[in-house]
Amino acid sequence: MDIDALRSLLAFSETGSFTRAAKQINRTQSAFSAQMKKLEAEIGAVLFERDGRNMVLSEAGLSLKAHAERILSLHDAALHQVKRYQNKTALRLGCPEDYNDTVLPKVVAAINEVEPTCSVQIFSQPSVMLREWLDEGKLDAAIVTRAPDSEEGYWLESDKGVWIAGHDFDTDITPLPLVLFQTDCKYHAAALDSLTKRGIAHRLLACCNTASAQRALVAKGMGVGAMGRLSTNKDVKILNGMPPLPSVDIVLLTGTNPHPTLANVFIKHQ
Repeated sequence: MDIDALRSLLAFSETGSFTRAAKQINRTQSAFSAQMKKLEAEIGAVLFERDGRNMVLSEAGLSLKAHAERILSLHDAALHQVKRYQNKTALRLGCPEDYNDTVLPKVVAAINEVEPTCSVQIFSQPSVMLREWLDEGKLDAAIVTRAPDSEEGYWLESDKGVWIAGHDFDTDITPLPLVLFQTDCKYHAAALDSLTKRGIAHRLLACCNTASAQRALVAKGMGVGAMGRLSTNKDVKILNGMPPLPSVDIVLLTGTNPHPTLANVFIKHQ
């Protein structure tokens, strides 16, 4: 059965008149009548009968009306869902590995809540590289740490630097072996500077470009590390009594031509 014909039948049910029904669906009365005759021929039953001076739905018409309401409801719902995929483009999101377990799921959940049809492509790279990729148009957005005096991006979380060690590590070792992130990490410079100012002898054992590598070496007792609290896990312990480390803000940066979904997410969640 033709969907338009079923809509026309419901229009008659709502208006009780061929003339008003035709006007409601923007057809001429003759076109409406022809459409109903065609529908009657298709189902092999009379849909209308006269009641005095008025036309009303016959028993078959009433039965078809009930089915038409359900059919059109399903049809419209399906059409609405499918149209949401028109011009769909994946959202390219960068995130340092440090925040994959904590910040990333919250951002993806916010995107999914606002636009469930949006698929997200995740790229795990250090913040410095993610900024470059944003500038080059390779990403739509990136989760990064920002400088203390900056107001860039959408604020997501604040993180505090902590010292970490393996559960059985002896911190009295001298010089103290350090397992740090690369030199562009805020905690790298802060760790070296704070130990030097306190006169604590130290040596740089390893520089890592992923949080998982840093945590793995520290967990095996090879040295002490410095990282954001959000990046720690149960494999390491947080050391007390060590020099203080700075706090950082974690923000979401968008590219010069941000993905349309991002505007919806942050209009709703800011």
